[in-house]
Parts: sequence; C-alpha cells; structure tokens
Amino acid sequence: MTVYRIKGGKPLEGSVKISGSKNALLPIMAASIILDSAVVLENVPDLRDMRTMCELLKYMGAEVQFNDNRLFIDARNLKKLEAPYELVKQMRASVLVLGALIGKYGKARVSLPGGCAIGVRPIDQHIMGLRKLGAEIEIKDGYIEARCDKLKGCEINFDIVSVTGTENIILTAVLSDGISIIENSAMEPEVDDLINFLNLAGARIERDGRRLKVIPATSLKCERYSVIPDRIEAGTYLVAGAASRGRVEVRGVIPEHLTAVLKKLEESGARVKIDGHTVTVEGNRIKPVEIMTAPYPGFPTDMQAQFMAMLSVAEGTSVIRETIFENRFLHAAELMRMGADIKVRESVAVVNGVKELHGAHVMATDLRASASLVIAGLIAKGETVVSRIYHLERGYERMDEKLSLLGAEVKREKIEGL
Repeated sequence: MTVYRIKGGKPLEGSVKISGSKNALLPIMAASIILDSAVVLENVPDLRDMRTMCELLKYMGAEVQFNDNRLFIDARNLKKLEAPYELVKQMRASVLVLGALIGKYGKARVSLPGGCAIGVRPIDQHIMGLRKLGAEIEIKDGYIEARCDKLKGCEINFDIVSVTGTENIILTAVLSDGISIIENSAMEPEVDDLINFLNLAGARIERDGRRLKVIPATSLKCERYSVIPDRIEAGTYLVAGAASRGRVEVRGVIPEHLTAVLKKLEESGARVKIDGHTVTVEGNRIKPVEIMTAPYPGFPTDMQAQFMAMLSVAEGTSVIRETIFENRFLHAAELMRMGADIKVRESVAVVNGVKELHGAHVMATDLRASASLVIAGLIAKGETVVSRIYHLERGYERMDEKLSLLGAEVKREKIEGL
C-alpha cells in the first residue's frame, strides 16, 4: 500500500501554484458529450478522478488524450450510452453523464452511485428534474435506465440545494425544446464554470441568485477552455500554512471563491493578504472558532476536516456543525489517535484544543479526511504515516511534491503489509 510518511513540527514557508479544479473539470468533461465539436481543456489536474472520467468516456467511444495538463476530448461518435458500475463505483461524479446522454441521445443507462464514506447522497433531485423535462426513468438491476422522445423546457424547483443535481439538469435542459427555469440551484463556482463553458459553446444560461434560466441551443461547439483553479486545494494549503505557524502563498487562485474560508482563517488568528490572484497566509497563535458548513457562498463542507485538524491545537474550544453530509466526521477518530480531544455527537463536533499532536499511523477514509490527516501530520511531534492515500490522490495533484516545496518533510512510499 502507498502511504505518506511525514515528519512534523516544521513551519511551512514558501509559494505554491494551485491546480485546476477537480469539481469544475468533471462536469465539463461530461458536457463534452453534448458538443458538436472536439474540445481541448486546459489547466486540467492530473488526478485519479480525472483519469476515471477519461476511462468512462473512452468506454462509451470517445477519443481522449491527456498530456501536460491539457485534455483533448472528441465525444461526437459514442457507441455505448452506458456508465457501468465498475467505473461509477470509483467516482460518484460519473452520474453526471446521465443528463448529458439524455440531452444528446434521448437515452442512457447509468449505474446507481450508491453510498460512500461520507453519506448516502441520494440522486432523487436529479431524477425529479429529468422527469419534469420529459424523461422516462426506471430503476432496474442497480441501474438508472432513462429514455425520452422529446425533452421540453419546464420549471424545476429543487427541494434541497444539489451541486451535481443542478449540473445534471443543466446538461439536459440546454438541448431541450423550450426555456427551463431552475429554482434553488447550486451557486458553487464549479457550477458557474460549467455554465461559462456552455455559454462559450453557444448556450444562453442566465443566473439570478439561485434562479437559473436555461435558453436551449440547437448546436454547441467549443474548441478550447481553461478550467478555474481549485478553491479547496487552495484552502487546504492555506490552512496547512496557518496550522504550522508558517507563511504560505498560494498563486493562481480566485480570492472571491475563498471568502468564507479566509474569514474563518482570520477569525482563528491567521494574517491573510490578498494581492490579485495570490493569497498569502501567515500563522500565529490559533484561536478557537465556530464553523457551520453550508452551500456556497457559505463555509464549504469540503474544508471542515482541514479546519478540524488545525483547531485540534487551538487555544480553546471550537464547535463544528456539519449540515451538508451525514457521517462526515470519520477523520475525528483518526485525529484522536494523534492526541486530539474531539467529541462528536451526530452532526456536531466539539474540538478542545490540546498543546500538541503526536505522530501516529492513521488511515484516510475519504478525500478531504485524508487532507486533514496530512495537515495533522505536518504539525504533530514525531512521524505520521497516512495510509489509503488513494483517497487523497483523487483530488490533490502531487501534494507530496508541493508540500516539499514549502519545506515539509513528506515522502510518498510503498509499504508492504498495510
């Protein structure tokens, strides 16, 4: 098994370039299905999830080539309108091809994504929206089987804010017959990057807060598009810098996407400086804070694990409320193995700051949990070994190399018997 071996206790110092956003890239890759042209995507991070989506597109018959953070996709002649369980089980975002296939071909067979370590995350909102657009959907043998003769624009009101649900409905509605209105849509920057991509390709999608107006296009063509930077990766390195009492500069970011994260960093005692597309954090004594996750523009659920690692050594008691996913405090038990004092009750974690953490063997349970354990290892006394880093590599490009540039002692290595 491949692990990260970390020697902690050293402040991070230096500058790091942020990669393209995983969560923006995947829906745009799914959108290649509805294009009437090949497309070259730029600023593409080399991640496990990206490669899984590449394999899915190839399985369906697309031509896909990746080189030097550029991704060429020609999905104009698909042979299989199906996403098999073997690929969907590796990455829930595979379900995004559902909307694209229905919109382009009028039928699809996509494996149900099922549950995952951080909760069930049902797709009932996706199915509700697709049915309103005119799709006939049947759940059979673990697959979503959908077909339609004609998609008609309509009004869709999500019961809850759903990022992938919003994206799936956009990918279907953009080729329907008539205007669609999507109420209570997700406002995440990654959703808007998909919208920007489709608008560049010839669609007309307008946003008014959580209300989207989708004016369909008869043909969509886009030759080249650059994916936005990853705000969660940027936030992770900023928290690591603050937690280590160091000074870290993240380059190539959109600071407005980080507003909620930067506010909490400042509340926790860190000094934050914004200069164009660069954000610098300087760590200080860590103060306790209260955090409640919420849909964008609220505090992102994908950052609560990293903050929990930092707040484990704060001077006081912090409270973290998780409102997006159930069962998303699995990293707390691993942090406690390192000496953290954390009490979890349902969706609330109370973090009593301790003087220091101690290195230990810990196990990642999901993508962001793995990042929190790396941060804990960076600030702990002694050596930490983080196993199951395949979770980490789903969403962080060459984290060991980037941390090494900041002065961290991190080695990626294979260990037998773990």
